[in-house]
Amino acid sequence: MPFHSFHSFSFLLFFLLSIFSVPSPAHAISFVAPIGKDNSTLLYSLTLYLKTPLQPTRLHLDLGSSFTWVDCDTDYNSSTYQHIPCGSPLCSSLGHNLSCSNCFNPPSPSCANNTCSLFPENSITRKTAISTALTDSLALPTSDGSTHGPPLLISAYIFSCSPPSLLEGLAKNVTGLAAFGRSNYSLPVQVSDAFSIPRCFALCLPGSTADPGVVLVGSLGPYYFSSQKIDLSKSLIYTSLILNPVGSTVITYVGQPSDEYYINLTAINVNGKPIQINGSSLNVDKNGFGGTKLSTSTTYTVLETSIYNALTDAFVNESSALNLTVTNTVKPFSVCYSAADIIVTRVGPGVPTVDLVMQSDDVFWRVFGSNSMVKIAGDGGDVWCLGFVDGGVNPRTSVVIGGHQMEDNLLQFDLDSNRLGFTSSVLLKGTTCADFNFAYQGHF
Repeated sequence: MPFHSFHSFSFLLFFLLSIFSVPSPAHAISFVAPIGKDNSTLLYSLTLYLKTPLQPTRLHLDLGSSFTWVDCDTDYNSSTYQHIPCGSPLCSSLGHNLSCSNCFNPPSPSCANNTCSLFPENSITRKTAISTALTDSLALPTSDGSTHGPPLLISAYIFSCSPPSLLEGLAKNVTGLAAFGRSNYSLPVQVSDAFSIPRCFALCLPGSTADPGVVLVGSLGPYYFSSQKIDLSKSLIYTSLILNPVGSTVITYVGQPSDEYYINLTAINVNGKPIQINGSSLNVDKNGFGGTKLSTSTTYTVLETSIYNALTDAFVNESSALNLTVTNTVKPFSVCYSAADIIVTRVGPGVPTVDLVMQSDDVFWRVFGSNSMVKIAGDGGDVWCLGFVDGGVNPRTSVVIGGHQMEDNLLQFDLDSNRLGFTSSVLLKGTTCADFNFAYQGHF
């Protein structure tokens, strides 16, 4: 969908939200929100509708966070927000045995006595704070898969306030964080539970900052893209989601598992040839170290040093067969080639493929040049660099699949079946994540 069309839709939706009553869904529905990419930070955000009256609210999209948080100190005006009483069943269900909040400033969303508190965390800076928990109205546009549906509202969406300082490091136009982790209080789980739809969501990150991608909550397909009505759900390959038994947030309680999404990566191939990896590093141990996770708060895939060295050595070797010679590097990358030497195909630069192999040799996520390479302008001419980063000798997670490698790939997170569906690059189908066909879906 063109960028100007998205803004026109946003205006129309805001008008509709102001006049529609809140119906009860009579049959299966799903929810949709546009995803933008920030030109400066290269981070992703989504737009939803919060407060009363409903206001468009842009939040940082985070795959691993447990609960949404919003800056409540800056222009947070709503007639329907409610604090969660300390010691209430809802407060207890959040799993945090905190003392009751006390505040000596005038009452406000972020200031009240005897209220439940949470620890919102910035997944980029790893800074955290203690802030009041709230409920307030949240709305997203809907579809039943065949007809247009009005936006539906959750009257008591649970989230945390945060101080403005917690926004440091995020895109300038966001006012908080939208949590998409495995927690019962993440955005997709709260939405799914509120309307008794599947606990699932599909993510299609945009490959540019010009046009939005899309996230769908509560739908296992079909997912129609482009004017050709291409159903990308038919291209999904599935692998199991793995539970990390130990959380990695700044405030982690004993026995609290991670809400991040781990997958069972067993090998990495370059041009179909396996690289040498210490297999134990791909397993999550009892202390939560090792394994492979997905992160929208990490720009480029980060690899433990020995894996990184094996990948780059194999990539350089396979590239030499294409008459490609390594040129001057550009940090944080260590393998770059002159853009003049590389042919660009429908799936990006014509370079060796990188396969992320899962539970068997025929289950792999193929990374083409559009997702493996990063183009950088330089005084001596443009270069294409291998978009993987050295994560050091003993990182907590051996492989962190970053946002760049997920762009223009459709990912389906099925929490009911505990599995991940992936398509590899949708460019192969002649479409992009910006071509999500809202008309066929009936969302708008």
